[in-house]
Amino acid sequence: MTTTTDAPTAVTASPDPAPPRRIPEQWLLAALLIGTAVAYLWGLGASGWANSFYSAAVQAGSVSWKAFFFGSSDAANSITVDKPPASLWVMALSVRAFGLSSWSILVPQALMGVATVALLWATVRRYFGAAAGLLAGLVLALTPVAALMFRFNNPDALLVLLMVAAAWALLRGVSDGRTRWLVLTGMFVGLGFLTKQLQVMLVVPPLALTYLLFGPPKLGRRVLQLFAALAAMVVAAGWWLLTVELWPADSRPWIGGSQDNSILELTLGYNGLGRLNGNERGSVVPGGRGGAEAMAGGPPGGGGGMWGSTGITRMFDAAQGGQIAWLIPAALVLGVLGIVLRGRASRPDTQRAVMVLFGVWLLVTGLVFSFMAGIFHAYYTVALAPQIAALVGAGAVLGWRRRDALWVRIVLAVTVAMTAAWSWELLGRSPEFAAWLRWVVLVAGIASAAALLAPRLTGRVAAVSAGAALFAGLAGPAAYALDTIASPHVGSIVSAGPNTGGMGGPGGFMIRGEGHGPGGFAGGRGGMPPTGVMLPGGVAVPDGMVPPGGIGEGGAAGSPGGLLRGSEPSAESIALLEADADRYTWVAAAVGSNSASGYQLATGDPVMPIGGFNGSDPSPSLAQFQQYVAEGRIHYFIGGGGMGPGGAGGSGAEISEWVAQNFAATTVDGATMYDLTAPRVQAGP
Repeated sequence: MTTTTDAPTAVTASPDPAPPRRIPEQWLLAALLIGTAVAYLWGLGASGWANSFYSAAVQAGSVSWKAFFFGSSDAANSITVDKPPASLWVMALSVRAFGLSSWSILVPQALMGVATVALLWATVRRYFGAAAGLLAGLVLALTPVAALMFRFNNPDALLVLLMVAAAWALLRGVSDGRTRWLVLTGMFVGLGFLTKQLQVMLVVPPLALTYLLFGPPKLGRRVLQLFAALAAMVVAAGWWLLTVELWPADSRPWIGGSQDNSILELTLGYNGLGRLNGNERGSVVPGGRGGAEAMAGGPPGGGGGMWGSTGITRMFDAAQGGQIAWLIPAALVLGVLGIVLRGRASRPDTQRAVMVLFGVWLLVTGLVFSFMAGIFHAYYTVALAPQIAALVGAGAVLGWRRRDALWVRIVLAVTVAMTAAWSWELLGRSPEFAAWLRWVVLVAGIASAAALLAPRLTGRVAAVSAGAALFAGLAGPAAYALDTIASPHVGSIVSAGPNTGGMGGPGGFMIRGEGHGPGGFAGGRGGMPPTGVMLPGGVAVPDGMVPPGGIGEGGAAGSPGGLLRGSEPSAESIALLEADADRYTWVAAAVGSNSASGYQLATGDPVMPIGGFNGSDPSPSLAQFQQYVAEGRIHYFIGGGGMGPGGAGGSGAEISEWVAQNFAATTVDGATMYDLTAPRVQAGP
């Protein structure tokens, strides 16, 4: 008998498809930060001294600790720059360590940019995850005005880093309610005050409101913690302000930008309320009256002025749009979306706190910039970049995770389509720059928006749609950022990206006469007048109001510089100033800080900037200058410097006239030089 055993048949199940391999977050973070560092460091030397107004002060602070402390324009401490010195301290320490060069001045700025990107990534990632943090960091790094200012030596780089640090610390306080985070927040704000005075205060209302609404302790304790933050802010900023205010005025430099030699006046006036209402004593127009109305003696105010038109659309106009506005609409929509999606969360909800903090901060700063009647430059908008980046990163990822809801998909689709259309418009403002890109962006945005409306947005369709949306949102600003990185930037007023007919340009601001230098101002509203210059906002200044050195003349060796551009001395001029330089306190004097800056940077010796930045500060007086000359402390006077048109209170015109009457002029490679140790022999009766 044969027994048959039926062995079970082995069934081999088909293996599940392998999940897509994800790139580890640490590799993506490394790519973001290394890429940002390479981009911000690339070709920095091409910008030379960048803003020579600040570079000269950095040079002074690198050889004199007194100049370092006060932020003096020259090592002999005649006058300070018109800002507190915190940003100068960082650059001056770099110069002390590595020697004076454009790299030692600008590399710290680039590293601040990398640190800001990293800190924003860490802030957003903590509350929204890796993807949101990386997207926020990428948006910030590719913002054109950020690529500009983190490669330039203005105070804005440190200011933005400190404001992001304050937001990071405040949100840590929202997470655990510990007072130490509020104290740290106040400290960062105080240091921001020592960087650019009252501009840092724009972040204070959003910080306070966010903690009041979402801080975990009871209301009474939250209020006390905010007072602790206020105390920390006062201490962090007040020690320097108090020292300067109490220091005997005759043994410290004149406070640049102040008409009364007072740091408090500078804080509340020229750098404070004057920026809001336009009443800026010592500005390029007396009393701060701007625009054609002021030039003609008419009343100040109105919808336009020397610094461009004010109003709710200011951030979107030709001067500012390409700098910052690419993702402002998307940030506002995604910020509201994020708050709505977190609507049922408990009160101390950190995700909602993030959206409120960055959203209110964006609104407060944007509205102040839009309506301020005083001095305004397009590069100020870098202070909007972190908020936009955080809201886009957090809001987009939060919405993507909830895309199963039809209304969320509709909001995301509308946001992508709107962003692509707006990028199409912005790219169209520079028709000769990558003309093909605007159409690719538009098509990618429409296709992504259509895909987002699909009921089942998963798998490859979801990945392709997300990639197209990312391209539509970032291709335009990335192109502008790359153009910014590839272009040198020199002068006091610079802007990112290609020329769009707004204020500034890739190379700075050079607007003397009919022509314009490479990368300088080209066109503007109504083009260049046949004589005189064009100021911000397209305002023509008649020839009679153009100062001797021009508003921003420069570019050729021997140029005396002007109001907005540093001097570029020739080799012969440098040799003349360096002869017996150690016998003099100042090897030369010139009207206006920019006119003095190039000579000081070239020789390494103090050059007195009469009247400070605008040439309108009463420092020194004619009597003081005459005493310095009598004591043999100044060797040469350099004529043809730049004063602000009609600068009130300045002594530069009086000094220039006295020098011309009493000392013979010598022309050295186009620069007029007066030897103050050799008075002109007066003819007999």
